[in-house]
Formats: sequence, structure tokens, C-alpha cells
Amino acid sequence: MLAAFGSARSGAARAARRALTRWRRSLQIRVIVTTLVISGVVVLLLASLLLGQVGRGLVSAKTRVALTEAQSGLAQAQEQANAGAGSKQALEAQLQDIAQNLSLRGQSGGQYSVVLVTADGGAKAFASPGVVPADIPADLVDRLDVRTPSAYTFRKIHGQDQLVVGATLSTDLGPYQLFHLFPLTAENETLALVRRTAAIAGLLLVLLLVLIAALVTHQVVLPVRMAARTAERLAAGRLDERMTVRGEDEIARLASTFNSMAEALQAQIRQLEDLSRVQRRFVSDVSHELRTPLTTVRMAADVLHENRHDLAPAAARSAELLQTELGRFEALLAELLEISRYDAGAASLEPERLDLVPLVSRVMDSTQALADRKGSTLVLRSQGPVVAEVDHVRIERVVRNLLVNAVEHGEGRPVEVTVAEGAGAAAVLVRDHGVGLRPGEAALVFTRFWRGDPSRARTTGGTGLGLAIALEDARLHGGRLEAWGASGRGAAFRLTLPLAVGAPIGDSPLPLRPQEVVL
Repeated sequence: MLAAFGSARSGAARAARRALTRWRRSLQIRVIVTTLVISGVVVLLLASLLLGQVGRGLVSAKTRVALTEAQSGLAQAQEQANAGAGSKQALEAQLQDIAQNLSLRGQSGGQYSVVLVTADGGAKAFASPGVVPADIPADLVDRLDVRTPSAYTFRKIHGQDQLVVGATLSTDLGPYQLFHLFPLTAENETLALVRRTAAIAGLLLVLLLVLIAALVTHQVVLPVRMAARTAERLAAGRLDERMTVRGEDEIARLASTFNSMAEALQAQIRQLEDLSRVQRRFVSDVSHELRTPLTTVRMAADVLHENRHDLAPAAARSAELLQTELGRFEALLAELLEISRYDAGAASLEPERLDLVPLVSRVMDSTQALADRKGSTLVLRSQGPVVAEVDHVRIERVVRNLLVNAVEHGEGRPVEVTVAEGAGAAAVLVRDHGVGLRPGEAALVFTRFWRGDPSRARTTGGTGLGLAIALEDARLHGGRLEAWGASGRGAAFRLTLPLAVGAPIGDSPLPLRPQEVVL
């Protein structure tokens, strides 16, 4: 039973989520539902006002007629009672005849019933068939006296709404109370008919308004949907997609403007693609063309560097500078060649299953000299082996790049590297406590040639291609490379990889934003 209840509850939750999704995504549904709700409320208020007015009018008219009829009956009975009948028995018989005549008069048209009783609640004088003196409301009986010779009230008697009019009849035998009971059946039937008519008319009106809203919104929303689908196709790269222009109204002008915008975007995108293609070709060609002369220059520089002790001090220093700058130039050239391979789609993986913890440890050992110069301490944290299928050359390059950046921007503070494994994913997190990243820079750090310090006169950092290549390496594995940073609080870079190449990647087992940082 609990399982069935849980299943029904989850099904209701799914249905509610689907309905909420459709509500958020469909302008037509929102307009129709809003029109339905508003028109329903308005029709309900109007129907309530109409029924209230009709009901009050029917009751008011019935009350006037009933009071007139009751006064007429009372006057007739009083006139006959004043005529006198001699003895007590004769007078009682005369009162019986008066009440019976009034009853027959009221029953002939189904207008009312009559009850005649003594004012002191004594013996019954007369009552029409179907009613008894006990049916008369006690509060109405108590209200009738010398100061209030007549009164009326509404009561439900034997399941039927009735208007009860009472009056005092003076006789030689003492005061009597004459009650006229007017059924409200006709009025209730009329009110029910008005209620049904109002309900049907209101329902038809609401449906008509909903239909009108659906038609109007369809005419407006359909072109918007066409524009959205066309925009989606444009975003997917189908730059030749255009909207159909019909008529000369605002929608037609929107479609025409949208097509003009699409044509302008197509021209700009093609221009940028041509420029990007030329740029990539230029970088690739220049990188390859530079390799041969650079090899020759490297050989000559190596000879000079090996024999620098035989040279004059100024020439020896020049040989050392030449060796250092050639190293930087070779690193830049290698990065340009790697980027050109990614642009050409020629990059490939050579995956193997290995433990990431020793891999990261080797990279930290090779970076220890730089950390010592910067005054930073390297800390490795792991809960045990983290085995994944990776290309160790590319992953070592990614980790080395992240670690070198952390040391260079860590301002001598500790750099922490954490390796962990979760459900379907492995992660390496590199965290420093240095200058950090300004707002918005976390989305720019992987941009080619981007640097946090745009000044060319710099003492730290490389070419601005390292993180871009690291991002491509992560994507080639089917993983993610993400960045977080806060000014003055350091930065964190998280590499998340699937446990096997081509396998779906789950959530990263390591949080990107440090828990001690409260934004």
C-alpha cells in the first residue's frame, strides 16, 4: 500500500512538473488559461449579482402580494367576526366557517394555507390540510400582540420554503391569531431556472472568450514560434534558414527584419570563418616553416653555449640569454603547433588505464624547483588510487600547466592538489591562495592568448595558450576543465575526466568552489 501511495505521489509530481514546464514554455497556454480564469471570475461575479438581484426581486414581489392577500383575508374575517353570532358555540362555528372559506380561497390557486388558533395557545380553531398549528414559528407567535397586530417571517416548513404572515383577529371570544402560509415554490423554480440559464450562458461566454483568445494568440504566437525555430536552426549552423513573409502587417515586418538580420549575421559569420580559417592556416604554416630555421639556430646556440667559457664575458652572457630565449621560443612554437593540430582535427588519444595519483605526483616533483623559487609548498591529497583511462602525456601536460599557473600566481602561499574518484568520474583539483581572479575572468582564462595582466612587460606567465590547450586536452578525453576564482582569495582549477574514454561522465567528485569561501 505504501509503495502504491509512493508511486502515485511520484506520478503526480511528474505530471505537475510537466504541466509547469508547458506553462513556462507556451505563451499561448498562459494567455488561454489567464483568459479562462479572469473570464470565469468575471462571469461568476456577474452571475452572483444577477441571481442576487433576481432573488431579492422575487422575494420582494412575493412579500408584497402575500401581505396584500393576508390583509384582505384578515379584513374579511374581521368583518364576519364583528357581525356576531349569538352564543359561544355559534361564534366558534362562525370562526370555523371563516377559516375554512379562507383556506378554500387560498387552495383554489395554490396560493396559501391558513391556520387559526387562539392567542393564548388554546384549542385549535382551524388549519388547512397539510399544516398544523405546531408548524407556525414560535418567534412569530410571540411577536403578535396588541402593539404588533401583524408580522411575517420566512421559514422552511416540511422541506419547503414558505412566507408566514400572522395577524391578530379580535372576536367576542377573545383574540385569535390568523396565519397565512404562502409557499415559495414558484419563486424557487424561477430562481433555479435563472440560475441554470446563467450557468449555461456563463459557460458559453467563457468558452467563447477562450476560443477567441486561442485564435488570437495562435495568430500571434505562430509567427513567433516560426521565428524561434528559424533562430534555432541558425544557431545550429543552418545559416540559409529564413522566415516566410506573408502580408504587410507587423508580423510580416518582423519576419522581413528577422530575415535581414539573419542575412547580416550570415555575412558576418562567413567573414569571421574566412578570417579564422586564414588565421589558422597562417599560424600552422608559420609554425611549420619556423621549425627548420629554429633547429639550425638551436644547433648554433648550443655550440656557443657549450663554449661560452672561452668567450668574452659579454659574449658569454649573450650566449646564455640566447639559450634561454630559444627555449621560450621553442615552447611557444610547440604550443602553436599543438593548437594547429586541434584546429585541423588531427589530435588523437593514446589512452591507457593508470593511476592518476602517481601521475600527479611526478608532475609535482618536476615543478618542485619552481615552487622552491617562488616560496610555495606543494601539497597532495588523495584517498587512494584513482584509476582512469587517459592519455598520460596529455593529462601530465594539463596538470603541469595548472600547477605552474598556481605556483606563479600563488604569491608564495601553499598550492594544494586533490585527486579523487566518484561515480563515473575522476577529478584533479589544483587550488592556490594567491591573487585569484576578478569577476568574469573565470570564463576568459581558457581563451587563446588571454592574460589576466595584459601588460607585455611581465615577469610571470607564458604565451596565453597553455590553458587553451589544456581545455582541448580535457575535451578530447570527453571531460571538463573548469575555473573558479575570487580576487585576493586565490583560484581553483578542476579537471574532471570519465573513468573510461567515451563513457558518460557524471558529476565531479570534488567541489569547484572551496567550502570555506562564502560568496
